[in-house]
Amino acid sequence: MTDPTLQVEGLSKRFGAVIASEAIDLTVHAGEIHAVIGPNGAGKTTLIGQLAGEVPPDAGRILLEGREITGLPAQRRAHLGLARSYQITSLFPRFTALENAALAVQAGERGARGLWRPAWQDMALVRPAWEALERVHLSHRADAPARTLAHGEQRQLEIAMALATRPRLLLLDEPTAGMGHEESSQMIELLERLRGELAMLLIEHDMDAVFRLADRITVLVYGRVVASGTPAEVRGDPEVRRAYLGEDENVVL
Repeated sequence: MTDPTLQVEGLSKRFGAVIASEAIDLTVHAGEIHAVIGPNGAGKTTLIGQLAGEVPPDAGRILLEGREITGLPAQRRAHLGLARSYQITSLFPRFTALENAALAVQAGERGARGLWRPAWQDMALVRPAWEALERVHLSHRADAPARTLAHGEQRQLEIAMALATRPRLLLLDEPTAGMGHEESSQMIELLERLRGELAMLLIEHDMDAVFRLADRITVLVYGRVVASGTPAEVRGDPEVRRAYLGEDENVVL
């Protein structure tokens, strides 16, 4: 039996008296979309920061395909197959979409090849960059500077850049943040097309997106897992309804 793509065991983090993560256990299997939801202050951002190597945990372990990565820096985790997108768009605004993707391919390379000339002059980098843009249906905007792209297109480009590194696990931090209904629908459709190709851990506030995309859902409240299971199991969990939605039993989750 193969190891899960991601396994989190007892992950904990405090900031002074504030408990951001408390003994979190979490498993993401190959090809699965696993959503993490919870109210503001639940610890979602801290969790994804710990997984990405940006926030050191106080206790616990993180394993990527059976290999412990708890103490590894973010760049080393990226080389092992972990990629992430950010809640706030992070691009090179003056570079074109293709140039941004080519830089992501270059960053994912382990050797020094191509470091002495621009990434977009190396066809070994440009080809996978173009393929990544095609996967997110953005190749028609390849020559457009990133700053001229619409917000939804910029989020698509971020996904393309993550895919260009050939990840095993993609961490998605609020991929529909700031989007209107049409852009949000397009992002959901994009992630649905990627289902099964790689494992995804999704932090998302849009419940329509969560219940449409997620194979499994984990609910955090004050840094603690209060429920984890299929969307149907989480939807019907009384503790989730109390902690996440309040006491209103008429709220539709």
